[in-house]
Parts: sequence; C-alpha cells; structure tokens
Amino acid sequence: MTGVRAIVGFGRTVADLAATEAFYRDALGFARVAPPEPVPVAQAEAMGLSDRRPTQLRMRLGAQSVTFLTVDPPGAPYPADAAATDPFFQHFAIPVRNMDAAMAQLAQVGPTPISRDGAQRLPASSGGVAAYKFRDPDGHPLELIEFPDGPPAARWRDAPGLFLGIDHSAITITDLDAALAFLTGPLGLTVAQRGLNQGPEQARLDGVDDPKVDVIALEPPEPAPHVELLHYRAPATQRQNLYGPADRAATHTVFSTADPKGLVRRLGEAGLSPRASADGAAIYCAGPDGHGFLFLPA
Repeated sequence: MTGVRAIVGFGRTVADLAATEAFYRDALGFARVAPPEPVPVAQAEAMGLSDRRPTQLRMRLGAQSVTFLTVDPPGAPYPADAAATDPFFQHFAIPVRNMDAAMAQLAQVGPTPISRDGAQRLPASSGGVAAYKFRDPDGHPLELIEFPDGPPAARWRDAPGLFLGIDHSAITITDLDAALAFLTGPLGLTVAQRGLNQGPEQARLDGVDDPKVDVIALEPPEPAPHVELLHYRAPATQRQNLYGPADRAATHTVFSTADPKGLVRRLGEAGLSPRASADGAAIYCAGPDGHGFLFLPA
C-alpha cells in the first residue's frame, strides 16, 4: 500500500500553550497526554521548522488526539477577518451527546462565534444534524455536532462523556477537482458521501450569506476519523492559503503510511513537493490549496 492507512492525529499552531490547554480542557473536555516538549527532530525537519524552536502539547479527546504547536520565533497571526469560505479554514467536528448541555459548558469560556443565532438544525437533505461553529483563542474554527440517528450516531453511541471525540476535520478548498485528485490519488482515500448544502440554516451555521457548498466526505482504509471537503460555489473567495506550519492559521492532518518512500514518489508524480526528514521518519506536504499533511510511518 503506497497511500495512507489512517488519520492518527491533527496538529494546530497556536500562540500560547497554557491558554490553549485551558480552553480545550475547560470548554471541550480535552485532556493533556504529556507536558509540553520539543517537537521531534524528524517532524520539525519535515515541516521546515528546524531553524525555529517548536514546542508541542499533546491533548486527547476520546480516542482522537491533537498536537498544539508553538514556534519561536512565531509566524503570522491568524487573519482577523477570516471567513468559512477562506481556503485556510479547517475545523474539527466534535460530536456531542447533548447539544444544549455542550453549548452551556462552552458558553462558560465565551468563545468567538462563527454561527449566527446559536446551534442550527440542518434539514434532512443536509444530514439533519444539529451543529454550531466557533473559534478557539487563536481564531481556529471548531464545530460541535449532534447526530440524530443512523451510522454516525451509532459510531459514537458508546463513547463516554459529553464531548465524544473528533469525527472529522473539514477543509475549505477552492479547486474541487484538484483536491479530490490529491486525496484519492496519492493518498488513496475513498469518497464516502457527497452532498450540496444550502439554505438559511446553512447560512446561519457558516456565518455567511446565501451559501451553496459541496460537502464531500473521504475516508482512509481505517475510516475514523475522516476528512471532509467544503467547496463553496457561493459565495466565492479570492483568497489563498499562504500559511505554513509556523503560522497560526496552520492546521495539519496527520496520517500513518505503510510505505513512506512509495508515498513520496506518488506525491512527486502528482506534481506536489513533499519534504521528508533525513531519516525518513516524517514527511510533510501541502495540498493543492495549501492545507498541511504530515505522514508518519505506520
């Protein structure tokens, strides 16, 4: 297998690890895995951070993990005027057992909202979920999601607590064909579901006027968590994702791969520019819209 096996985590660049830990712990129930520590040399090398001092804090929610990074000297801050349609947008969708209880806990830390008028119940044509989008202290987007029934609800039924884990990470993309070619080609993900979301509920959820957004779910061979593409037909954005791992707008998806050398070859053949550490223990590649992907040997 020269593609990927599973999503084994996510990375997110922030300004202050202590403030980040407090927010994710108190608002969302994340737990610290280990004290702050230097980013492993191979990963720093692959991500182009060898000339800086990157420090990481690993946290877990259920079976999923996020590694928060600080970088010295720091990169660019998160853009103040960011919108859900911007291609540097990448959120974590956190399933909750009860939306009202989750919103009450979240309200205690006063996050910056993305959604208008609180949590939204989407129509059945858009999945029928209840969802709410907001930002962490750095501006990174997050989503709470309550599944009404069906396979998604069943997948999380036995997870403990109010905040159950990370179901998927959604990324906004501008070129749908290029994103699909990247994720289904070199990475080997499979399209699991496609839909077109629109209407007043979607507008309030995304905090934008009159959205029309393609939502495409893609799964690795081990399907949980998965990736979703958000392709806004309207409103369109002219912005680009010019942010790298040192910048606070950066979030990267961490995949495991059984064949790192084969993956590097396939990424190169697809016209991308993967960067591997000298020992081959880490590979980093930016996708067609600039979203970051880190690959670690399985």
